[in-house]
Amino acid sequence: MPARERRKLTDAAVARLRPRAREYTVWDSRVPGLGVRVRPTGGKSWVMLEETDGRSRRVSLGPVSVMSVDEARRDCLVRRTGPVAAKPAAQARPVPTFREFVESEWKEAHFARYKPSTRYIATRLLETRSLPAFGEKPLDRIAPAEIRRWFDAFSRTAPGNANRALDVLRQIMNFAVARGHIETNPTRGIERNRRPKMTRFLSREEIARLHGVLDAEDGKGNRQHADIIRLLLLTGCRKNEILRLRWSEVRDDMLELVDSKTGPRKVPLNARARRILARQPRGGGAFVFPSPRGPGRPRRDNLDFWFRVRREAGIEDVRLHDLRHTHASHAAMSGVPIPVVSRLLGHSSVRMTLRYAHLGDREIEQAAERVGQEIGSLLDL
Repeated sequence: MPARERRKLTDAAVARLRPRAREYTVWDSRVPGLGVRVRPTGGKSWVMLEETDGRSRRVSLGPVSVMSVDEARRDCLVRRTGPVAAKPAAQARPVPTFREFVESEWKEAHFARYKPSTRYIATRLLETRSLPAFGEKPLDRIAPAEIRRWFDAFSRTAPGNANRALDVLRQIMNFAVARGHIETNPTRGIERNRRPKMTRFLSREEIARLHGVLDAEDGKGNRQHADIIRLLLLTGCRKNEILRLRWSEVRDDMLELVDSKTGPRKVPLNARARRILARQPRGGGAFVFPSPRGPGRPRRDNLDFWFRVRREAGIEDVRLHDLRHTHASHAAMSGVPIPVVSRLLGHSSVRMTLRYAHLGDREIEQAAERVGQEIGSLLDL
């Protein structure tokens, strides 16, 4: 092995370094005198060569787990040249903090292009998660190890939201790379949490039980809540498409949604869905299901109501979004072609629809029996 192993160091390359029988150091080809020391135990730390009285000695800069390559290079250059920036003053450009970058360059370039629902989610995740964690740090001081700890902590309580927050952070950091503030994206290599594929949908018997519970709720003064659930089941719409439905989007036999997840789309209304919409009071507000606090705001989902309803119906493992699964699955079981189901759901591709169009065990057994009879008749069995 050569006396001095040298290569261009990146966070990914450092992560791939494996311990050997003896301690070794890999030196950076970009900043002379900067290296990463790998011990036989697997511990890695940044080191630099420092000249003192004509003699060279190694100085530890800190463990790799808390310092990125960019941070180590900067620390090395600052120690070597003093607090003045390593680049000449004419070329120096201050690196913005995460908050400064998000609230100026990133928002100006990307935020306006987001759909309102995406903008709401991104804002909430930034304000509650990303900005409190990284807001006051310069972009080039946010280390991969720090992001991984943040992501792992968030994932322990809300893996789905942690994935969304990581997606937003990754997009922001990609833009920071494009703007030249950082050389590499510190979120690179951090994998999203794997989410279980949801295949739950209601059987005919479960729909009948749910129907009975909703009818009982009508008599308790909860008809609007019950009607929201009925419409989710009858139309296959997403939750917010019904909760934020405006009267201006309701036609005689169609919903003309101005802003759905996939953009404007039309939702055909069957007779039962039309009757539910027709009985909603028109109070002069814009929303079909207005908030009790004022007609100018849409009603929020009352999850306590849904949790109670599904418990009484004996379907406690069913989410509101599973009503959309149910609509798709029963359409497929009724013989509706998958491309037509895709149009009903407003999917951009049939591939997306295949995730929803599940068949129940009874339908599979019946299909197997029909195939057996057909082939059996040909075999004269």
